[in-house]
Amino acid sequence: MRTWGPLTAVCLGTFMLLLDVTIAVVALPDMARGLDASLGDLQWVMDGYALALAALLLGAGAAADVLGRRRTHVAGVVLFAVASLLCGVATGPAMLVAARAVQGVGAAAMFATTLPLLGSVYQGRQRSVALGVWGAVSGAAAAVGPVLGGLLTDGPGWRWIFYVNLPVSVAAVWLTLRVVPESRGSRGPGVPPRERSRAWGKVDVPGTVTFAAFAGAVTYGAVRAGSDGWTETGTLAAFVCAVLLLAVFVAVERRSADPLLDVRLFARPAFSAVMVGALAFNAAAFGVMAYTSIWLQTLLGMSPVRGGLVFLWLSLASFAVAAAGGRLLHGVPARFTIGGGLLLISAGQFSTAFLDASSTASALVPGLLLVGVGTGLVSPGIAGAALAAVPPERAGMAGGAVNTFRQLGYALGIAVFGTVLAARMTDTLPSDAAHALAGGGADALRAAFPDHALRAAFASGLNAAAVTAGAVAAVAGVLVLALTGNRRSASGGSAPAPVRTRAGAGR
Repeated sequence: MRTWGPLTAVCLGTFMLLLDVTIAVVALPDMARGLDASLGDLQWVMDGYALALAALLLGAGAAADVLGRRRTHVAGVVLFAVASLLCGVATGPAMLVAARAVQGVGAAAMFATTLPLLGSVYQGRQRSVALGVWGAVSGAAAAVGPVLGGLLTDGPGWRWIFYVNLPVSVAAVWLTLRVVPESRGSRGPGVPPRERSRAWGKVDVPGTVTFAAFAGAVTYGAVRAGSDGWTETGTLAAFVCAVLLLAVFVAVERRSADPLLDVRLFARPAFSAVMVGALAFNAAAFGVMAYTSIWLQTLLGMSPVRGGLVFLWLSLASFAVAAAGGRLLHGVPARFTIGGGLLLISAGQFSTAFLDASSTASALVPGLLLVGVGTGLVSPGIAGAALAAVPPERAGMAGGAVNTFRQLGYALGIAVFGTVLAARMTDTLPSDAAHALAGGGADALRAAFPDHALRAAFASGLNAAAVTAGAVAAVAGVLVLALTGNRRSASGGSAPAPVRTRAGAGR
Protein backbone atom coordinates (compact mmCIF):
# COMPACT_ATOMS: atom_id res chain seq x y z
CA MET A 1 0.00 0.00 0.00
CA ARG A 2 2.81 2.38 0.86
CA THR A 3 4.47 1.80 -2.54
CA TRP A 4 1.52 1.87 -4.92
CA GLY A 5 -1.22 3.36 -2.75
CA PRO A 6 -0.59 6.94 -3.91
CA LEU A 7 -0.68 5.83 -7.56
CA THR A 8 -3.99 4.04 -6.96
CA ALA A 9 -5.48 7.09 -5.24
CA VAL A 10 -4.43 9.48 -7.98
CA CYS A 11 -5.52 7.13 -10.76
CA LEU A 12 -8.99 6.76 -9.20
CA GLY A 13 -9.53 10.49 -9.45
CA THR A 14 -8.02 10.74 -12.92
CA PHE A 15 -10.13 7.87 -14.25
CA MET A 16 -13.29 9.42 -12.86
CA LEU A 17 -12.74 12.96 -14.16
CA LEU A 18 -11.72 11.83 -17.66
CA LEU A 19 -14.52 9.26 -17.78
CA ASP A 20 -17.01 12.09 -17.35
CA VAL A 21 -15.75 13.77 -20.52
CA THR A 22 -17.17 10.96 -22.69
CA ILE A 23 -19.59 8.98 -20.51
CA ALA A 24 -22.44 11.38 -21.26
CA VAL A 25 -22.11 11.02 -25.04
CA VAL A 26 -24.42 8.01 -25.41
CA ALA A 27 -26.85 9.28 -22.76
CA LEU A 28 -27.70 12.50 -24.63
CA PRO A 29 -30.87 11.20 -26.35
CA ASP A 30 -32.27 9.92 -23.02
CA MET A 31 -31.34 13.22 -21.34
CA ALA A 32 -33.14 15.12 -24.09
CA ARG A 33 -36.30 13.06 -23.57
CA GLY A 34 -36.14 13.06 -19.78
CA LEU A 35 -35.46 16.78 -19.36
CA ASP A 36 -37.09 18.13 -22.54
CA ALA A 37 -33.67 19.49 -23.54
CA SER A 38 -32.89 21.28 -26.79
CA LEU A 39 -29.82 20.92 -29.00
CA GLY A 40 -28.26 23.94 -27.28
CA ASP A 41 -28.92 22.39 -23.88
CA LEU A 42 -27.20 19.16 -24.91
CA GLN A 43 -24.21 21.09 -26.24
CA TRP A 44 -23.85 22.88 -22.90
CA VAL A 45 -24.18 19.61 -20.97
CA MET A 46 -20.96 18.55 -22.69
CA ASP A 47 -19.34 21.97 -22.90
CA GLY A 48 -20.07 23.16 -19.37
CA TYR A 49 -17.79 20.45 -18.00
CA ALA A 50 -15.04 20.72 -20.61
CA LEU A 51 -14.96 24.53 -20.48
CA ALA A 52 -14.65 24.74 -16.70
CA LEU A 53 -11.93 22.10 -16.78
CA ALA A 54 -10.00 23.92 -19.52
CA ALA A 55 -10.43 27.42 -18.14
CA LEU A 56 -9.36 26.65 -14.57
CA LEU A 57 -6.70 23.99 -15.08
CA LEU A 58 -3.66 26.28 -15.04
CA GLY A 59 -5.01 28.49 -12.26
CA ALA A 60 -5.84 25.49 -10.08
CA GLY A 61 -2.29 24.22 -10.40
CA ALA A 62 -0.88 27.56 -9.27
CA ALA A 63 -3.26 27.77 -6.31
CA ALA A 64 -2.35 24.21 -5.29
CA ASP A 65 1.27 25.31 -4.86
CA VAL A 66 0.11 27.61 -2.08
CA LEU A 67 -2.72 25.62 -0.52
CA GLY A 68 -1.09 22.22 -0.82
CA ARG A 69 -1.56 19.75 -3.64
CA ARG A 70 -3.15 16.96 -1.63
CA ARG A 71 -5.57 19.39 0.01
CA THR A 72 -6.51 20.86 -3.36
CA HIS A 73 -6.91 17.41 -4.89
CA VAL A 74 -9.19 16.20 -2.08
CA ALA A 75 -11.24 19.39 -2.24
CA GLY A 76 -11.62 18.83 -5.98
CA VAL A 77 -12.83 15.27 -5.48
CA VAL A 78 -15.38 16.36 -2.86
CA LEU A 79 -16.68 19.16 -5.11
CA PHE A 80 -16.80 16.76 -8.05
CA ALA A 81 -18.85 14.29 -5.99
CA VAL A 82 -21.32 16.93 -4.81
CA ALA A 83 -21.74 18.18 -8.37
CA SER A 84 -22.24 14.61 -9.62
CA LEU A 85 -25.07 14.19 -7.12
CA LEU A 86 -26.65 17.43 -8.34
CA CYS A 87 -26.33 16.20 -11.95
CA GLY A 88 -28.11 13.01 -11.00
CA VAL A 89 -31.06 14.77 -9.36
CA ALA A 90 -31.31 17.56 -11.98
CA THR A 91 -34.90 18.52 -12.69
CA GLY A 92 -34.19 20.48 -15.85
CA PRO A 93 -31.51 21.34 -18.41
CA ALA A 94 -30.38 24.52 -16.63
CA MET A 95 -29.70 22.65 -13.39
CA LEU A 96 -27.84 19.90 -15.21
CA VAL A 97 -25.66 22.35 -17.14
CA ALA A 98 -24.84 24.31 -13.96
CA ALA A 99 -23.96 21.12 -12.09
CA ARG A 100 -21.76 19.98 -14.97
CA ALA A 101 -19.87 23.26 -14.79
CA VAL A 102 -19.30 22.75 -11.06
CA GLN A 103 -18.09 19.24 -11.87
CA GLY A 104 -15.56 20.83 -14.20
CA VAL A 105 -14.28 23.09 -11.42
CA GLY A 106 -13.68 20.06 -9.21
CA ALA A 107 -12.09 18.18 -12.10
CA ALA A 108 -9.68 21.06 -12.72
CA ALA A 109 -8.50 20.94 -9.10
CA MET A 110 -8.03 17.17 -9.39
CA PHE A 111 -6.37 17.15 -12.80
CA ALA A 112 -3.96 19.98 -12.03
CA THR A 113 -2.55 18.10 -9.05
CA THR A 114 -2.31 14.53 -10.35
CA LEU A 115 1.16 14.61 -11.91
CA PRO A 116 2.70 16.86 -9.22
CA LEU A 117 1.47 14.47 -6.53
CA LEU A 118 2.96 11.50 -8.37
CA GLY A 119 6.18 13.43 -8.96
CA SER A 120 6.50 14.17 -5.23
CA VAL A 121 6.12 10.49 -4.27
CA TYR A 122 7.96 8.51 -6.94
CA GLN A 123 11.49 8.89 -8.23
CA GLY A 124 13.63 7.21 -10.89
CA ARG A 125 12.30 3.99 -12.35
CA GLN A 126 9.27 4.00 -10.04
CA ARG A 127 8.27 7.37 -11.42
CA SER A 128 8.49 6.09 -15.00
CA VAL A 129 6.32 3.10 -14.13
CA ALA A 130 3.84 5.27 -12.24
CA LEU A 131 3.51 7.74 -15.11
CA GLY A 132 3.07 4.87 -17.56
CA VAL A 133 0.25 3.40 -15.48
CA TRP A 134 -1.32 6.83 -15.09
CA GLY A 135 -1.20 7.36 -18.85
CA ALA A 136 -2.82 3.99 -19.50
CA VAL A 137 -5.60 4.77 -17.02
CA SER A 138 -6.16 8.13 -18.71
CA GLY A 139 -6.57 6.46 -22.09
CA ALA A 140 -8.80 3.74 -20.67
CA ALA A 141 -11.18 6.31 -19.18
CA ALA A 142 -11.90 7.86 -22.57
CA ALA A 143 -12.37 4.45 -24.17
CA VAL A 144 -14.61 3.02 -21.46
CA GLY A 145 -16.80 6.14 -21.24
CA PRO A 146 -19.24 5.48 -24.11
CA VAL A 147 -19.60 1.78 -23.27
CA LEU A 148 -20.12 2.32 -19.53
CA GLY A 149 -22.46 5.21 -20.30
CA GLY A 150 -24.47 2.91 -22.55
CA LEU A 151 -24.68 0.16 -19.95
CA LEU A 152 -25.85 2.53 -17.23
CA THR A 153 -28.30 4.36 -19.49
CA ASP A 154 -29.77 1.09 -20.75
CA GLY A 155 -29.92 -0.28 -17.19
CA PRO A 156 -30.82 1.91 -14.23
CA GLY A 157 -31.02 5.08 -16.36
CA TRP A 158 -28.93 8.04 -17.48
CA ARG A 159 -28.80 9.60 -14.01
CA TRP A 160 -26.59 6.74 -12.89
CA ILE A 161 -23.75 7.92 -15.11
CA PHE A 162 -23.36 10.57 -12.41
CA TYR A 163 -24.34 8.55 -9.34
CA VAL A 164 -21.57 6.05 -10.10
CA ASN A 165 -19.06 8.78 -9.23
CA LEU A 166 -20.15 8.88 -5.59
CA PRO A 167 -18.65 5.60 -4.29
CA VAL A 168 -15.52 6.15 -6.39
CA SER A 169 -15.14 9.62 -4.87
CA VAL A 170 -15.45 8.28 -1.33
CA ALA A 171 -12.76 5.67 -2.04
CA ALA A 172 -10.51 8.28 -3.67
CA VAL A 173 -10.78 10.72 -0.74
CA TRP A 174 -10.19 8.02 1.89
CA LEU A 175 -7.19 6.59 0.07
CA THR A 176 -5.67 9.99 -0.73
CA LEU A 177 -5.86 11.16 2.87
CA ARG A 178 -4.39 7.90 4.08
CA VAL A 179 -1.46 7.30 1.74
CA VAL A 180 -0.66 10.46 -0.26
CA PRO A 181 1.70 12.90 1.51
CA GLU A 182 1.11 16.62 1.29
CA SER A 183 3.39 18.59 -1.04
CA ARG A 184 3.69 22.17 -2.16
CA GLY A 185 5.53 24.08 -4.84
CA SER A 186 7.99 26.89 -4.42
CA ARG A 187 5.07 29.17 -3.59
CA GLY A 188 3.78 26.94 -0.81
CA PRO A 189 3.74 27.79 2.87
CA GLY A 190 6.82 26.09 4.14
CA VAL A 191 7.77 29.69 4.86
CA PRO A 192 6.78 32.41 7.34
CA PRO A 193 3.26 33.91 7.04
CA ARG A 194 4.52 37.17 5.53
CA GLU A 195 6.20 35.33 2.65
CA ARG A 196 3.21 33.04 2.37
CA SER A 197 0.96 36.03 1.69
CA ARG A 198 3.40 37.17 -0.97
CA ALA A 199 3.09 33.74 -2.58
CA TRP A 200 -0.66 34.31 -2.94
CA GLY A 201 0.18 37.39 -4.98
CA LYS A 202 1.85 35.13 -7.53
CA VAL A 203 -1.40 33.27 -8.23
CA ASP A 204 -2.56 34.84 -11.48
CA VAL A 205 -6.21 35.49 -10.65
CA PRO A 206 -6.72 38.15 -13.38
CA GLY A 207 -5.28 35.79 -15.98
CA THR A 208 -7.49 32.93 -14.81
CA VAL A 209 -10.64 35.06 -14.85
CA THR A 210 -10.01 36.65 -18.25
CA PHE A 211 -9.10 33.34 -19.88
CA ALA A 212 -12.23 31.68 -18.47
CA ALA A 213 -14.37 34.57 -19.71
CA PHE A 214 -12.78 34.42 -23.18
CA ALA A 215 -13.34 30.64 -23.45
CA GLY A 216 -16.94 30.98 -22.32
CA ALA A 217 -17.68 33.85 -24.72
CA VAL A 218 -16.28 32.17 -27.82
CA THR A 219 -18.07 28.90 -27.02
CA TYR A 220 -21.35 30.71 -26.29
CA GLY A 221 -21.05 32.47 -29.64
CA ALA A 222 -20.55 29.18 -31.47
CA VAL A 223 -23.53 27.54 -29.72
CA ARG A 224 -25.77 30.57 -30.28
CA ALA A 225 -24.84 30.63 -33.97
CA GLY A 226 -26.48 27.22 -34.30
CA SER A 227 -29.87 28.52 -33.20
CA ASP A 228 -29.81 32.18 -34.25
CA GLY A 229 -27.28 32.33 -37.09
CA TRP A 230 -23.70 33.55 -37.42
CA THR A 231 -24.69 37.12 -38.25
CA GLU A 232 -27.33 37.57 -35.54
CA THR A 233 -26.63 40.48 -33.17
CA GLY A 234 -26.22 38.35 -30.05
CA THR A 235 -23.86 35.95 -31.83
CA LEU A 236 -21.69 38.76 -33.16
CA ALA A 237 -21.68 40.43 -29.74
CA ALA A 238 -20.43 37.21 -28.14
CA PHE A 239 -17.57 36.93 -30.62
CA VAL A 240 -16.65 40.61 -30.22
CA CYS A 241 -16.56 40.12 -26.44
CA ALA A 242 -14.37 37.05 -26.94
CA VAL A 243 -11.87 39.04 -29.03
CA LEU A 244 -11.78 41.84 -26.46
CA LEU A 245 -11.34 39.39 -23.59
CA LEU A 246 -8.53 37.64 -25.43
CA ALA A 247 -6.80 40.99 -25.89
CA VAL A 248 -7.22 41.74 -22.18
CA PHE A 249 -5.85 38.31 -21.30
CA VAL A 250 -2.76 38.87 -23.45
CA ALA A 251 -2.22 42.30 -21.91
CA VAL A 252 -2.59 40.92 -18.38
CA GLU A 253 -0.19 38.06 -19.03
CA ARG A 254 2.44 40.32 -20.58
CA ARG A 255 2.42 42.52 -17.48
CA SER A 256 2.29 39.71 -14.91
CA ALA A 257 5.48 38.83 -13.05
CA ASP A 258 4.23 35.23 -12.75
CA PRO A 259 1.81 34.69 -15.66
CA LEU A 260 -0.69 31.89 -15.94
CA LEU A 261 0.56 31.39 -19.50
CA ASP A 262 3.57 33.26 -20.85
CA VAL A 263 2.19 34.53 -24.16
CA ARG A 264 5.72 35.14 -25.41
CA LEU A 265 6.01 31.39 -25.88
CA PHE A 266 3.68 31.72 -28.86
CA ALA A 267 6.47 33.57 -30.66
CA ARG A 268 8.09 30.15 -30.94
CA PRO A 269 6.63 28.53 -34.09
CA ALA A 270 6.99 25.03 -32.66
CA PHE A 271 5.06 25.89 -29.50
CA SER A 272 2.29 27.63 -31.44
CA ALA A 273 2.00 24.67 -33.79
CA VAL A 274 1.73 22.19 -30.93
CA MET A 275 -0.98 24.28 -29.24
CA VAL A 276 -2.92 24.45 -32.51
CA GLY A 277 -2.44 20.70 -32.82
CA ALA A 278 -3.73 20.12 -29.28
CA LEU A 279 -6.79 22.30 -29.91
CA ALA A 280 -7.55 20.60 -33.23
CA PHE A 281 -6.83 17.10 -31.93
CA ASN A 282 -9.60 16.88 -29.34
CA ALA A 283 -11.99 18.86 -31.51
CA ALA A 284 -11.54 16.76 -34.64
CA ALA A 285 -11.16 13.34 -33.01
CA PHE A 286 -13.98 13.59 -30.46
CA GLY A 287 -16.17 16.61 -31.22
CA VAL A 288 -18.51 14.80 -33.64
CA MET A 289 -19.04 11.78 -31.36
CA ALA A 290 -22.01 13.26 -29.51
CA TYR A 291 -23.96 13.83 -32.74
CA THR A 292 -22.97 10.45 -34.13
CA SER A 293 -24.39 8.90 -30.96
CA ILE A 294 -27.68 10.77 -31.42
CA TRP A 295 -27.85 9.52 -35.04
CA LEU A 296 -27.16 5.92 -34.01
CA GLN A 297 -29.87 5.90 -31.36
CA THR A 298 -32.65 8.16 -32.62
CA LEU A 299 -32.41 7.50 -36.38
CA LEU A 300 -31.00 3.95 -36.56
CA GLY A 301 -32.81 2.73 -33.46
CA MET A 302 -29.77 1.40 -31.59
CA SER A 303 -29.80 1.00 -27.83
CA PRO A 304 -27.35 3.08 -25.78
CA VAL A 305 -25.17 0.00 -25.27
CA ARG A 306 -25.00 -0.84 -28.97
CA GLY A 307 -24.42 2.81 -29.80
CA GLY A 308 -21.56 2.98 -27.30
CA LEU A 309 -20.00 -0.20 -28.66
CA VAL A 310 -19.72 1.37 -32.12
CA PHE A 311 -17.02 3.68 -30.76
CA LEU A 312 -14.93 0.69 -29.64
CA TRP A 313 -13.44 0.61 -33.13
CA LEU A 314 -11.82 3.96 -32.40
CA SER A 315 -10.78 3.00 -28.87
CA LEU A 316 -9.24 -0.36 -29.80
CA ALA A 317 -7.29 1.10 -32.71
CA SER A 318 -5.99 3.88 -30.47
CA PHE A 319 -4.88 1.44 -27.78
CA ALA A 320 -3.16 -0.88 -30.23
CA VAL A 321 -1.26 1.92 -31.99
CA ALA A 322 -0.26 3.67 -28.76
CA ALA A 323 1.04 0.41 -27.28
CA ALA A 324 2.94 -0.63 -30.42
CA GLY A 325 4.13 2.90 -31.16
CA GLY A 326 5.94 3.17 -27.84
CA ARG A 327 8.33 0.47 -29.04
CA LEU A 328 8.29 0.77 -32.83
CA LEU A 329 8.37 4.56 -33.09
CA HIS A 330 10.99 5.24 -30.45
CA GLY A 331 13.31 7.92 -31.82
CA VAL A 332 10.88 9.16 -34.49
CA PRO A 333 10.53 12.97 -34.21
CA ALA A 334 7.23 14.01 -32.65
CA ARG A 335 6.46 16.28 -35.62
CA PHE A 336 5.87 13.15 -37.71
CA THR A 337 3.82 11.21 -35.17
CA ILE A 338 1.68 14.23 -34.23
CA GLY A 339 1.42 15.78 -37.69
CA GLY A 340 0.90 12.40 -39.34
CA GLY A 341 -1.62 11.40 -36.68
CA LEU A 342 -3.66 14.56 -37.27
CA LEU A 343 -3.66 13.87 -41.02
CA LEU A 344 -4.93 10.34 -40.33
CA ILE A 345 -7.68 11.77 -38.13
CA SER A 346 -8.52 14.09 -41.01
CA ALA A 347 -8.68 11.16 -43.43
CA GLY A 348 -10.88 9.25 -41.01
CA GLN A 349 -13.38 12.08 -40.71
CA PHE A 350 -13.45 12.65 -44.46
CA SER A 351 -14.12 8.95 -45.02
CA THR A 352 -17.25 9.09 -42.84
CA ALA A 353 -18.69 12.01 -44.82
CA PHE A 354 -20.58 9.82 -47.31
CA LEU A 355 -23.64 8.90 -45.27
CA ASP A 356 -27.14 8.86 -46.76
CA ALA A 357 -30.62 7.85 -45.71
CA SER A 358 -29.83 4.14 -46.10
CA SER A 359 -26.48 4.14 -44.26
CA THR A 360 -25.93 1.94 -41.24
CA ALA A 361 -23.38 1.99 -38.42
CA SER A 362 -20.99 -0.14 -40.49
CA ALA A 363 -20.38 2.88 -42.73
CA LEU A 364 -18.55 4.50 -39.81
CA VAL A 365 -16.09 1.68 -39.16
CA PRO A 366 -13.30 2.60 -41.64
CA GLY A 367 -13.34 6.20 -40.49
CA LEU A 368 -13.38 5.31 -36.79
CA LEU A 369 -10.40 3.00 -37.32
CA LEU A 370 -8.42 5.76 -39.04
CA VAL A 371 -9.32 8.27 -36.32
CA GLY A 372 -8.27 5.69 -33.72
CA VAL A 373 -4.91 5.13 -35.39
CA GLY A 374 -4.34 8.88 -35.56
CA THR A 375 -5.33 9.27 -31.92
CA GLY A 376 -2.91 6.53 -30.92
CA LEU A 377 -0.12 8.45 -32.63
CA VAL A 378 -0.97 11.95 -31.35
CA SER A 379 -2.05 11.39 -27.77
CA PRO A 380 1.13 9.86 -26.28
CA GLY A 381 3.50 12.45 -27.71
CA ILE A 382 1.75 15.80 -27.82
CA ALA A 383 2.60 16.81 -24.24
CA GLY A 384 6.23 15.84 -24.82
CA ALA A 385 6.31 17.93 -27.99
CA ALA A 386 5.07 20.93 -26.01
CA LEU A 387 7.80 20.44 -23.41
CA ALA A 388 10.45 20.15 -26.13
CA ALA A 389 9.35 23.45 -27.67
CA VAL A 390 10.01 25.59 -24.57
CA PRO A 391 12.90 26.28 -22.18
CA PRO A 392 13.18 23.78 -19.29
CA GLU A 393 11.99 26.35 -16.74
CA ARG A 394 8.69 26.62 -18.67
CA ALA A 395 8.13 22.86 -18.90
CA GLY A 396 5.37 22.79 -16.29
CA MET A 397 3.55 25.69 -17.93
CA ALA A 398 3.77 24.04 -21.35
CA GLY A 399 2.44 20.74 -20.01
CA GLY A 400 -0.53 22.45 -18.44
CA ALA A 401 -1.14 24.58 -21.53
CA VAL A 402 -1.34 21.60 -23.87
CA ASN A 403 -4.05 20.01 -21.71
CA THR A 404 -5.92 23.30 -21.45
CA PHE A 405 -5.93 23.59 -25.25
CA ARG A 406 -7.04 19.99 -25.63
CA GLN A 407 -10.08 20.44 -23.40
CA LEU A 408 -10.88 23.81 -24.96
CA GLY A 409 -10.68 22.17 -28.37
CA TYR A 410 -13.21 19.54 -27.28
CA ALA A 411 -15.60 22.23 -26.01
CA LEU A 412 -15.29 24.27 -29.20
CA GLY A 413 -15.65 21.15 -31.35
CA ILE A 414 -18.94 20.24 -29.67
CA ALA A 415 -20.22 23.79 -30.22
CA VAL A 416 -19.01 24.37 -33.78
CA PHE A 417 -19.81 20.94 -35.21
CA GLY A 418 -23.29 21.02 -33.66
CA THR A 419 -23.89 24.37 -35.33
CA VAL A 420 -22.65 23.02 -38.68
CA LEU A 421 -24.84 19.91 -38.29
CA ALA A 422 -28.00 21.92 -37.63
CA ALA A 423 -27.25 24.46 -40.35
CA ARG A 424 -26.88 21.77 -43.00
CA MET A 425 -30.15 20.11 -41.95
CA THR A 426 -32.02 23.37 -42.52
CA ASP A 427 -31.37 22.86 -46.25
CA THR A 428 -34.09 20.19 -46.25
CA LEU A 429 -36.05 20.77 -43.02
CA PRO A 430 -37.58 23.83 -41.36
CA SER A 431 -35.24 25.41 -38.82
CA ASP A 432 -37.24 24.33 -35.76
CA ALA A 433 -37.46 20.76 -37.02
CA ALA A 434 -33.75 20.66 -37.85
CA HIS A 435 -32.75 21.76 -34.35
CA ALA A 436 -35.21 19.34 -32.76
CA LEU A 437 -33.83 16.49 -34.88
CA ALA A 438 -30.22 17.38 -34.01
CA GLY A 439 -31.20 17.42 -30.34
CA GLY A 440 -32.54 13.86 -30.41
CA GLY A 441 -36.19 14.62 -31.17
CA ALA A 442 -36.66 12.26 -34.13
CA ASP A 443 -39.59 10.40 -32.50
CA ALA A 444 -41.62 13.57 -32.11
CA LEU A 445 -40.96 14.56 -35.73
CA ARG A 446 -41.98 11.29 -37.37
CA ALA A 447 -45.64 12.27 -37.33
CA ALA A 448 -44.89 15.28 -39.53
CA PHE A 449 -42.00 14.05 -41.70
CA PRO A 450 -41.23 10.74 -43.44
CA ASP A 451 -38.55 8.69 -41.71
CA HIS A 452 -36.53 8.67 -44.94
CA ALA A 453 -36.45 12.49 -44.97
CA LEU A 454 -35.30 12.64 -41.35
CA ARG A 455 -32.56 10.09 -41.94
CA ALA A 456 -31.40 11.88 -45.08
CA ALA A 457 -31.31 15.24 -43.28
CA PHE A 458 -29.35 13.94 -40.30
CA ALA A 459 -26.91 12.07 -42.55
CA SER A 460 -26.32 15.26 -44.53
CA GLY A 461 -25.67 17.18 -41.30
CA LEU A 462 -23.23 14.56 -40.04
CA ASN A 463 -21.41 14.67 -43.36
CA ALA A 464 -20.96 18.43 -43.05
CA ALA A 465 -19.75 18.13 -39.45
CA ALA A 466 -17.28 15.39 -40.42
CA VAL A 467 -15.91 17.43 -43.34
CA THR A 468 -15.42 20.41 -41.01
CA ALA A 469 -13.65 18.22 -38.45
CA GLY A 470 -11.48 16.71 -41.19
CA ALA A 471 -10.49 20.15 -42.45
CA VAL A 472 -9.57 21.30 -38.93
CA ALA A 473 -7.34 18.25 -38.42
CA ALA A 474 -5.74 18.61 -41.86
CA VAL A 475 -4.77 22.25 -41.35
CA ALA A 476 -3.38 21.51 -37.89
CA GLY A 477 -1.44 18.50 -39.18
CA VAL A 478 0.21 20.54 -41.92
CA LEU A 479 1.11 23.29 -39.43
CA VAL A 480 2.70 20.80 -37.04
CA LEU A 481 4.73 19.22 -39.84
CA ALA A 482 5.82 22.60 -41.17
CA LEU A 483 6.58 24.49 -37.96
CA THR A 484 7.69 21.89 -35.42
CA GLY A 485 11.43 21.23 -35.40
CA ASN A 486 13.21 17.94 -35.24
CA ARG A 487 13.92 18.07 -31.51
CA ARG A 488 12.89 14.82 -29.91
CA SER A 489 10.03 14.89 -27.48
CA ALA A 490 8.76 12.36 -25.01
CA SER A 491 7.48 10.24 -27.83
CA GLY A 492 10.68 10.51 -29.69
CA GLY A 493 13.16 9.31 -27.18
CA SER A 494 14.22 12.28 -25.12
CA ALA A 495 14.33 12.26 -21.39
CA PRO A 496 11.05 13.32 -19.89
CA ALA A 497 10.85 16.76 -18.39
CA PRO A 498 10.45 17.04 -14.66
CA VAL A 499 6.93 16.84 -13.32
CA ARG A 500 5.72 20.26 -12.24
CA THR A 501 2.53 21.73 -10.93
CA ARG A 502 1.14 22.92 -14.23
CA ALA A 503 2.01 19.79 -16.18
CA GLY A 504 -0.59 17.23 -17.07
CA ALA A 505 -2.02 15.08 -19.77
CA GLY A 506 -5.46 14.17 -20.80
CA ARG A 507 -7.83 12.50 -23.07
